[in-house]
Amino acid sequence: MYVAVKGGENAVKHSRRLVAKARRGDNALAQIQVEQIMNQMALAVDRVMAEGSLYDPLAAATAIRQAQGDQVEAVFLVRAFRTTLPRFGNSKPAATEKMRLFRRISGIFKDIPGGQILGPTYDYTHRLIEFEGQESQIEQPPPIPEPNHAETGHPETGPIDEKFIPWVQNLLVKQDLIPEIQEELIGASVPDLTRRPLKLPAGREVRLQNMARGDEGFLLASAYSLQRGFGLDRHPFLGELRVGWATLAYTPPELGFEIEIGEVKLTECFMVNRTNGGEGKKAGLENGYGIIFGQNERKAMSVALLDRSLTKASKGEDRIEYPAQDQEFILAHSDNVESSGFVQHLKLPHYVDFQSELVFIRNQNKGKKYQTKGKAPRRV
Repeated sequence: MYVAVKGGENAVKHSRRLVAKARRGDNALAQIQVEQIMNQMALAVDRVMAEGSLYDPLAAATAIRQAQGDQVEAVFLVRAFRTTLPRFGNSKPAATEKMRLFRRISGIFKDIPGGQILGPTYDYTHRLIEFEGQESQIEQPPPIPEPNHAETGHPETGPIDEKFIPWVQNLLVKQDLIPEIQEELIGASVPDLTRRPLKLPAGREVRLQNMARGDEGFLLASAYSLQRGFGLDRHPFLGELRVGWATLAYTPPELGFEIEIGEVKLTECFMVNRTNGGEGKKAGLENGYGIIFGQNERKAMSVALLDRSLTKASKGEDRIEYPAQDQEFILAHSDNVESSGFVQHLKLPHYVDFQSELVFIRNQNKGKKYQTKGKAPRRV
């Protein structure tokens, strides 16, 4: 606690009581249940899990209720809770190419192995508020039979196993338009940002961790700046967006063999941009990548756009001219807990600091005569 606020300890206690009262709201209304938040505000829960660096829907929903819906405060609560949890080890990297998908689209090919899966999305809804009682008026379309991909297959890859829908990028790799996807294992050798502070310059594995738990609004605005011409030389394309459940596997030391420990909902995104080649390199495509806890599509796309811009700048292929190309700017300012704390600490007492400012101003003006004419002071 600030020394300066110790004298107001009773006032602080009263403030906390008022917070509890405001959080509860009208006692005549039923209290919102955590299960309701988990089920009916799933996208908010997903965002808090992603930015809180903890896959725990129950903790995220509880934090949202406790923070009265303030997601940044909820993220802070989740991160604080995560620090109390024991660490048992590292799971194997999630095999995202084997995800149990409920949404999967591509913006570069109409017909893709496994087909386009629109799934639950607001992309195709009318942006009209549905007030209470109006939900039932929405026409329910008849069920659409699912295509049998095992029979139809794909002209370039043949029959498709329903449990294994390959990446669209594989088509580009086969056509020698993009480098083969690197299967870099993530293990104990990779710095863990939840336990170690950010150090710059950062490798790609650290940059992707940082952005995966960064503030969605900041990353979205930064990616938008690229599209507006501040760092992106040509139009990007959505190679593939996948949302689904990935199985995690872990080898307990006491067992010595691998076991499946559960599933996590993930959003994975590949973005592609044309490159003209030159200097011994042929023309082709470059990709950016993003993977996020939960269904966080805007954020995954933003991370993929920024991944490409930061990677090119880190390799010296692009000059750092704009904020979205500068890893220090993006990585050091995308953490909403840190930035929120730094901004909000201005609400705490700064009496002594401000007095020193006043002393400086008075010393500067001592012995100087000013006359005012109109609104602005003018020195004589």
